[in-house]
Amino acid sequence: MNNYALPIRFGVAASGSLIAYFLILSLLGLHVNVFYSLFNAVITGFAIYESIKYYKLKKANDFTYAGGFMAGLITGGVATLIFTLFFTLYSTELQPGFLEELSTKWASTYRSFEAIVFLVVAVMGFTTSLVLTLSFMQLFKTSNTRRMKSA
Repeated sequence: MNNYALPIRFGVAASGSLIAYFLILSLLGLHVNVFYSLFNAVITGFAIYESIKYYKLKKANDFTYAGGFMAGLITGGVATLIFTLFFTLYSTELQPGFLEELSTKWASTYRSFEAIVFLVVAVMGFTTSLVLTLSFMQLFKTSNTRRMKSA
């Protein structure tokens, strides 16, 4: 559990930021425009980058690609899971008409659209986390040439 405490904290912080961003959009009436959700990748990406960076600082010479990769995936996974749960709660309990409003703008049938929205929110979050983690690990990995020179 000790190895996962840092990524979980970054994931919780990222989910808090995602929720705050969504609520600000909601106050402005912009939360029905799905294009604003592209900024979610920036929020999640920042958290993943910082998580890997601090994990590398904590591990120093013991830092491995697999460890950094897991830190990034856990951060993104926790953020996605919490935000998806919030989004489900928001759209079904806090503002029940939200999915209808979204469906009239983006889809023709409400029933199938509701399930698709929750699936898309989760899949987008996990996919973004995977791609950003792979990308950021290119910055943090120890190159093979440095390892060969030190041997």
